[in-house]
Amino acid sequence: MNNKTRKEIALFRYGILAPLISGTYDEDKSIKGFFRDAAGKVYTTPNGEDTKLSAPTLERWYYNYKNNGFEALMPVRRCDTGRSRKLDSDITEQIKYLKQEYPRIPATLIYQKLINNGTIVKGDISLSTINGYVNQLKLEHKYSNNKDMRRYERAHINEVWCGDSSVGPYLKVEGKKKRVYIIALIDDASRYITGIDVFFNDNFVNLMSVMKSAVTRFGKPKILNFDNGASYKNKQIELLSARIGTTISYCAPYTPQSKAKIERRFRTLKDQWMSQLNMNDFNNLGELRTSLSSYVDSYNQHIHSSLNGLSAQDRFFSESHMIKRLSDEQIETSFLLEYERRVSTDNVVMIDETAYEVDYKYSKQKITLRYSLDLSKIYVVDKNTDELTEIKLLNKHDNSAIKRKKIKLTGGED
Repeated sequence: MNNKTRKEIALFRYGILAPLISGTYDEDKSIKGFFRDAAGKVYTTPNGEDTKLSAPTLERWYYNYKNNGFEALMPVRRCDTGRSRKLDSDITEQIKYLKQEYPRIPATLIYQKLINNGTIVKGDISLSTINGYVNQLKLEHKYSNNKDMRRYERAHINEVWCGDSSVGPYLKVEGKKKRVYIIALIDDASRYITGIDVFFNDNFVNLMSVMKSAVTRFGKPKILNFDNGASYKNKQIELLSARIGTTISYCAPYTPQSKAKIERRFRTLKDQWMSQLNMNDFNNLGELRTSLSSYVDSYNQHIHSSLNGLSAQDRFFSESHMIKRLSDEQIETSFLLEYERRVSTDNVVMIDETAYEVDYKYSKQKITLRYSLDLSKIYVVDKNTDELTEIKLLNKHDNSAIKRKKIKLTGGED
């Protein structure tokens, strides 16, 4: 099983546990109750298959995450491969469920499903062992996930942050007009704008920049509510949410009411801020950013009738005890982009057309890199320990001064 597959399985497992980890499940229920409820649902694995999990399995995953973080959700290679072992309750429950729901499913497909979702390792349990529990025929149907959509408002701050982007004004740069995009995050309970900035591109890197600033200042939300745009629905954002311990909730397609509050804030921003701008007064993005920041500070202090006479700022900080900030180290390591790159024969990897040098032991291998949004810090991830080792820009002049060991050739013993 390669690292990409292991990471996809870890994200799948985190997605199931996210309500418990982020504290968004029904607080009247016990943790054991969460596991029982979760075990009664059907989940689609990274391979596109439907499966059901036992409560003990979910409990084991949860405490692995709690004690050792996101990486602990990645499956590990078994050390007893090739040896026969008894089917445990987790495996038998999944087999019985599949037979109950799909009476004509063949043993070969059930066997493959158990391998794909990480329950068993190929060769650890034989197909003939599984064959005693099943009949033969194809899987025909999958469950549909219908979501209950209702108007809501959270009771406390940092329970839900809504995030979205909007087109802004045109800014003239070197004699050419460039479209500006505004990316913002707003707290659902208080309407407080926790993060906002202007960019020339509406992409997930800039979204993560806004999120990093917001989380650093105001702590992490339990839920991030986004639409289904490419900037918001990708592996980078999923990894980030897993590392900081929050849940991402995506709006159903064609349901703008799902993000009504932030849409209303953008409309107000355009009416009150953008409509009064003279773009000839701005020479660069930094000056426009300063103007926007000044407006947002004023907006956050404005009295809202929907907040019982409080401003967004007063409402937000009235529950300052709900702010759970992350440590500087957690912020630094969580908000890193992650990609795989192939190392050249001369120990170089390319990032955004820039060459970086890695240790010679990685020559001609595919490695995982994690790096900061501004590329000031770039690390190689050890595939066995997940430790981070920083790498630097390629410096050919320094390399020319390094003495290489010479290999002595001899004619044999005297």
